[in-house]
Amino acid sequence: MYRKEFYVFDQDRPVPAVIRNYEEKDFPGLIRIQQESFPPPFPSELWWNTEQLKNHVTLFPEGALCVEVDGEIAGSMTGLIVDFDPNHPEHTWEEITDNGYIRNHNPNGNTLYVVDIGVRPAYRKLGLGKWLMLSMYEVVVQLGLERLLGGGRMPGYHKKAHEMTAEQYLEAVVKGELKDPVITFLLRCGRTPVQVVANYLEDEESCNYAALMEWKNPFYTTKSEQGE
Repeated sequence: MYRKEFYVFDQDRPVPAVIRNYEEKDFPGLIRIQQESFPPPFPSELWWNTEQLKNHVTLFPEGALCVEVDGEIAGSMTGLIVDFDPNHPEHTWEEITDNGYIRNHNPNGNTLYVVDIGVRPAYRKLGLGKWLMLSMYEVVVQLGLERLLGGGRMPGYHKKAHEMTAEQYLEAVVKGELKDPVITFLLRCGRTPVQVVANYLEDEESCNYAALMEWKNPFYTTKSEQGE
């Protein structure tokens, strides 16, 4: 199981933090993270419920991470393993994550897929989202998977939708001509764009688009490369 102890910085003050696998006792705190991280217009029915969280810790506990700051649960990240075919990348969040229930988790898959990442607003200046992402990269390496993949919301797109396509918006963010709260964050974490996906999630701010973004495992070797 996963446990990492380190310090985050509140301005110049080091604050002790821990990233670990979440468990049943954490469920109320995890639901609170969702409520604070994804306020309206984000649909409240997409917040975690207890059944989903039980599946996360039962079906794929390695992909259920949370971060504590000074003993207070402040953020979480959840994944599952899927068998991703880059030649057929189109999917919705609901399809690929089993609507957050991850009953389609495939231990023999090639890709760790991000179901969700969220940090409580009061803790957002501490860099916790990036720490969670880097920790999930370590899980990818530990399990010998090919990549980490996920659909990044594009919450700034609705402001530009009348003048550019979603693909043009993503390209402008990658070039640094525009900043997007989620896509720019993912770029800072080392993720790279694969393509834009339409009708990914009911998400007014993103006009239901998402940018599929990956991180490739630098240690990954195929079975043929291993001589098997």
